[in-house]
Amino acid sequence: MNAGGSRYPTLFAPLDLGAHRLRNRIAHVSMTTRMSSERRVTQPLLNYYASRARGGAALIVTEPVSAASFQNAPQKVRVWDSESENGLCRWAECVEREDCRLLAQLQDPGRGRHERGRNPDALGASALADDLSWTVPHALSVGAIERMIADFAQSSRRLQRCGFSGVELSAAHGHLFHQFLSPWMNTREDRYGGDLAGRCRLLRELTAAIRAECGREFLIGWRLPGDDGIAGSIGPAEAAGIASFLAAIDPGDYICFAQGSHSYALDRHVPDLHGPRAPYVELCRQLKAAVPGIPVMAVGLITDPVEADAILAGGAAEIVGLGRPLVTDPAWPLKARQGREADIRYCVSCNSCWGAITEHRSLSCDNNPRVGSADELDWWPAPSARRRRIVVVGAGIAGLETAWIAAARGHEVTVFGASTEVGGKTRLLCRLPGGEALSSIYDYQLLAAKKSGARLELGVQATSADVLGLQPDAVVLAVGASMTWPRALPTLWRDEGWVLDLRACAAQMLEYSARQSGTAVIYDRDATEGTYAAAELLAGLFDRVVMVTPRDRVAEDVPLVSRLGIVRRLAQRRIVCHTLADLDPSSELENGVVVIRNVFTGEPTAIADVALLTYATPRAPNPASFPGVDAEWHVIGDAYAPGTTMAATAQGHRLGNLL
Repeated sequence: MNAGGSRYPTLFAPLDLGAHRLRNRIAHVSMTTRMSSERRVTQPLLNYYASRARGGAALIVTEPVSAASFQNAPQKVRVWDSESENGLCRWAECVEREDCRLLAQLQDPGRGRHERGRNPDALGASALADDLSWTVPHALSVGAIERMIADFAQSSRRLQRCGFSGVELSAAHGHLFHQFLSPWMNTREDRYGGDLAGRCRLLRELTAAIRAECGREFLIGWRLPGDDGIAGSIGPAEAAGIASFLAAIDPGDYICFAQGSHSYALDRHVPDLHGPRAPYVELCRQLKAAVPGIPVMAVGLITDPVEADAILAGGAAEIVGLGRPLVTDPAWPLKARQGREADIRYCVSCNSCWGAITEHRSLSCDNNPRVGSADELDWWPAPSARRRRIVVVGAGIAGLETAWIAAARGHEVTVFGASTEVGGKTRLLCRLPGGEALSSIYDYQLLAAKKSGARLELGVQATSADVLGLQPDAVVLAVGASMTWPRALPTLWRDEGWVLDLRACAAQMLEYSARQSGTAVIYDRDATEGTYAAAELLAGLFDRVVMVTPRDRVAEDVPLVSRLGIVRRLAQRRIVCHTLADLDPSSELENGVVVIRNVFTGEPTAIADVALLTYATPRAPNPASFPGVDAEWHVIGDAYAPGTTMAATAQGHRLGNLL
């Protein structure tokens, strides 16, 4: 289908970018994959980038590479020595042959750090502590800055020789170049500090050095701060001034304005659905006015082709940058162009991908279990050598993933679901604040299951007779798990139905919107995002919400980028959090009093006016027994061992291909 006949004429219109023509306006923004090994290009890394190029992206910006001689991180591809050239050539060739431009991202994190602890090897503009990790960097000397610029320029020339179309200079997110631009992070008194011209000097000189080495045909993109979220640093007015100043000296080939920094604004970098969709479009439009004639890339929670086309058609930008959506489905552009929007596996904006890479694991996704595989692009299961009868008990996301794949492989599949709707506990999560997009997981699975011919028996609590009647060759138990009763509470409260688990409580509250007087107390031994989303729900219904956890901080198991948003919202909603506290079984719940005690000192604190006590605890697999059924048995998802959404889809996917 040509651009004129497309449902998204602006999205799929070509664009001249410097000396290059892009086939459409879709760019894959830089995403760390951790798929390199020992600083070299690997086959999984090539698979990842080739799939996004074949999937229809017109421009891909790589993950950060090591382009200066002092950069030697083992998880980053090293560019500054000749030993890397063979891998770089293969990397460029696998993308550029698909009529997709490949740009390497040049940056250094500087004093920024996503992990606990401080970085003793950090470099910075000034010896000032990072606003998140409190790392104090070594301030670069003028000579070190000059050597760094020379290294980056020489590495750019090597990238050009190897077939790359250009580089992106990342001067946002609190990275090293950002630190030079910011008056908050840069207090230098030499020529690389002081006024706007001084703070922009490093980026100006770096751009000029790359131009001198590579010429005008080699693309240079700038990723600049739009609003870094730190008082006294770079807000929209300062961002416009920086962009305008730089563009007047050397108009880059494109500019991407990014948000957040290494601070309590880190989560602005990858916004989730606790705020509006595409939240930075109007800021992008505002900043675009400061750089007339330079193509601007819009980024930030753009997940839908309709949304992307409207942003471009409305004049807010010339390019849309997609990161997480193209991790979830590399064929997003191809499917949108072909009118196959329902076949897209949509990003759920959960930031599990971000969590994986900061935990030193390869890039992975809740809604795409095949990230980096050779056949990832527009994947459909291969037919099985023999047809089998398979019964899946449980219509949550683990069971559904197994079911649709097994059916697509040609098996006769029946799914029993106790609920009248698919999705299991994920369906509840998607109704809580910030969880809306999670429905994309089971929506895709349900569509694929129907397309593949799986039979769904919903609203049926399967019995041995039901399963026996189908004479299955294999039975898959995907019956989920339930929260366990807190040992600190009297069992009478459970037996009398006075205290419900947080899932049951949230489900009831979603159907009952009237405000309640008094205090809601949540006993938190879960520490995952669903618990805090439910707390937000209760905050809108009760006078006060109090959380009690034996841990030393809340949201302990949530990736940092999401945890920052959680603790901000808890504070904004005045939700009180008692850490290092446990419930005292002597609480007089009938009198509206819950007593908690410090786990170390035993010091008591009484919470009065309690109208609701609920708990979120570690889950235990739900019991399931089908005596008399002689078949091959498999247990997956929470029924095997309670885990994450990512684990559920991955296990279901793997089993579906094995059956």
